[in-house]
Amino acid sequence: MAELDIRYDRLPEDAAGERLDAVLARHFDDLSREQVKQAIRAGRVRLDGEPVTKPNYRVLGGEALELALERAEQVEALPEPMDLPIVHEDEHVLVIDKPAGLVVHPGAGNPGGTLLNGLLHHDPGLQQLPRAGIVHRLDKDTTGLLVVARSQKAYQSLVQQLADRTVERVYEAIVQGEPISGGTIEKNIGRHPKDRKRMAALDVGGKPAVTHFSVVERFRGFAHVRVKLETGRTHQIRVHMAMIGHPLLGDPVYGGRRLKIPRGMAPEFIEALRAFSRQALHAGRLSFIHPGTGRPVSFSATLPEDMAGMIDLLRDEKMVWEAEQETDDWAFDDEVEVAWVADDGQLLEWD
Repeated sequence: MAELDIRYDRLPEDAAGERLDAVLARHFDDLSREQVKQAIRAGRVRLDGEPVTKPNYRVLGGEALELALERAEQVEALPEPMDLPIVHEDEHVLVIDKPAGLVVHPGAGNPGGTLLNGLLHHDPGLQQLPRAGIVHRLDKDTTGLLVVARSQKAYQSLVQQLADRTVERVYEAIVQGEPISGGTIEKNIGRHPKDRKRMAALDVGGKPAVTHFSVVERFRGFAHVRVKLETGRTHQIRVHMAMIGHPLLGDPVYGGRRLKIPRGMAPEFIEALRAFSRQALHAGRLSFIHPGTGRPVSFSATLPEDMAGMIDLLRDEKMVWEAEQETDDWAFDDEVEVAWVADDGQLLEWD
């Protein structure tokens, strides 16, 4: 019997009255409508805990969904020794502070050297869990926290929490432009209609996506923002921030063709900005209900050196610029005689 991957989610409220197969095919953009129909007819779809076997079933909207899919054939992952940056470890979960450049899952272009390979070496028992217990991902060049389940109970608990949107994920990012204030971005995300390797903000189709952001510090032409995910779509922060005109610094996919440099920026600052070669995004805080204790837990990871250094550099550039502007405001005409007077009206003598 084929192994099954279980997906937990919730149907959109506005899907009321639509066919189940159409809703699922639209909601899961990696599945065809025929794949969805096969799963429904095989009894592998449950709504609010009850099996539904008719593709033309009309949904109410908002039902809790459980979808079981036959696990696709994957590249066989082998254990590999790796120095894992473990933030927390117990019998139920691992919390990892992923560095930039580390791929999470093996794939066609990355058969080895991934986080999954390192996890299997660290704990061979993870071989018994889907994706070695990894329940959510970070892009290759995004740094920061992710949680790994170490038991089937923990895996199901964490997957359900993600589906229920109760896992708190807070990111730090450096964006282009100077947002006036924070806000909330609500826009569906799905595959780009022309470039299937990219994601896009869509008016029709895709999955609901909600991103909250606030401004931590503004610089000249850039800003440090804090982002909280309500949903967890592929490339969500990168797509949403680019959509509102503030793409992430260094983003090779959504960052735009040209880096916008503020007027009068010194060459050394421009060179450092152009040399920043990854999206400036860091998963800094992760909170969830611990699957073993049932209590809330929260973990944090400090900014990596490259992002912390870039924030310092942008802060220095702003200070240099403001100092130069202040000096210009105090420029004197050499032919004008200037007298310095104290608060009591007495002329001040200078050597």
